[in-house]
Amino acid sequence: MHMGKDLVAASATPLVLAILAEGDSYGYAIIKRVTELSGGHLQWTDGMLYPVLHRLERQGHVAAKWSASEQGRRRKYYRITREGRAQLVAQRQQWKAVDGTLRGIWMQGCTA
Repeated sequence: MHMGKDLVAASATPLVLAILAEGDSYGYAIIKRVTELSGGHLQWTDGMLYPVLHRLERQGHVAAKWSASEQGRRRKYYRITREGRAQLVAQRQQWKAVDGTLRGIWMQGCTA
């Protein structure tokens, strides 16, 4: 199934925040988690993820720090901030409204 570019972009912020709410993470692990959560339907790239992370960092929703990984390599780890958790709550409410609206119209027999 092909996911439209607009839908992928719109879902990026809540997905990143929700993944970071599970615990601190780094870029490649976030990309893998998105693939896992979507059953392979969302295939993110570095070029898609890092602009989202940098925007969230500028907005104060995410904080980053360099740290050594288990293999000794330095990685930039991201964590959700208090402001990010509040934003995640707001995003969740918005997506629930969209989901409920779509389910409502589809339950009325829209068979496109």
